[in-house]
Amino acid sequence: MQPFFFVFFAVALFLLPPAGVSAKGMSGKALFEKNCADCHVNGGNVVNPAYTLHKEDLHEHGVKTVNDIVHLMRHPGPGMHQFSEQAVPDRDAKKIARYILRTFK
Repeated sequence: MQPFFFVFFAVALFLLPPAGVSAKGMSGKALFEKNCADCHVNGGNVVNPAYTLHKEDLHEHGVKTVNDIVHLMRHPGPGMHQFSEQAVPDRDAKKIARYILRTFK
């Protein structure tokens, strides 16, 4: 009976996502890299350098919370790609927003 439990445990560990990764398999960082990093390299902005993801610039433009960032993703200004809820579900958009707020000081 012991080998059965060992095999079960090993398979369970293999199938479980690593810590910090969503059940869908993507962390906020991975989602950011997939959806945002092309235009926001290192938190900057290749289209409009005045609108970076760094805390000072975000606050200057009234963006302070996860919900503020998700709102911008859904209703962006000129030059930014719109991310619908179908393209980036709220759960993933919030992961991206939390990553931005934690990462780009």
